[in-house]
Amino acid sequence: MVKLELDQVVMRRMKEDDIEHVKALIKEGCEGTENRLILHVLTRPLCLFILAVLSSMLRCLVHSFILALAIPVFLLIIFLKITMPRSTGVLGSSRPSWDYVGSSYRGTQDETLPNSYCRISGKTPVTKKPRRRIAPKDKDQETSTEKVSPEREQAAGEVWVAECDGEIIGCIFRESENRADIRRICRVVTGCWYRREGLGQLLVRGLEQRERESGARRVYTHVPYPSKVAEVFFRKLSYQQLGEGQEEDDDEERKLETPERGFLGHPLTKVFYKDL
Repeated sequence: MVKLELDQVVMRRMKEDDIEHVKALIKEGCEGTENRLILHVLTRPLCLFILAVLSSMLRCLVHSFILALAIPVFLLIIFLKITMPRSTGVLGSSRPSWDYVGSSYRGTQDETLPNSYCRISGKTPVTKKPRRRIAPKDKDQETSTEKVSPEREQAAGEVWVAECDGEIIGCIFRESENRADIRRICRVVTGCWYRREGLGQLLVRGLEQRERESGARRVYTHVPYPSKVAEVFFRKLSYQQLGEGQEEDDDEERKLETPERGFLGHPLTKVFYKDL
């Protein structure tokens, strides 16, 4: 773990040169999440019942109890690996899709999120020349330089990166605006060397302040179902799980903000919200 000076962190819109670095950061931060979601689906009662029925049917064809039990499980895991969104993150939902990450970089170079630590310390963060970049593969390079339509760019939402000493150490994704006064955070990722330093909270609070100033009244986030770390993280930031409160508009909001669902309709995410 590296000691991080939060007042020196610059939070800005992602640029085209940052795309591959951000993708690598997402892969690092989301490691293991997909496997936990698959395990969550496999252990649901209905799923276990279906696997038991298939195993009983295969037992008549395969003269091996172990094979009859393993084959349905193996095929279901392959199916879930293929169909489950690759972009489901540690702290986020399945949107925007992985291929849309590169469509989110267009923004003015002076767009930044407010850093509350700068007001406390009185320092001004400085963006230095990047120390290292991940060289994009030929295929990825072709994708990042393709022409992006306004519709695709709008659907991709916005990506903000946290930079310190010229190195990207975290990012936060905000989905496209479907409702005028509603925003949704779909992913928060920090580098493995900069966790538990307050960087994730800094990104979320900076984006919340920006959206509050733009007229948003509520922010949603979708947390992967088995991720207790993500749930605790957002609860510390005063987020509540949708349906826990006694507000009259909860039923209406639940119709508009539904959890991501996977195989047999099992929920993959929990919905949390915060009023700004």
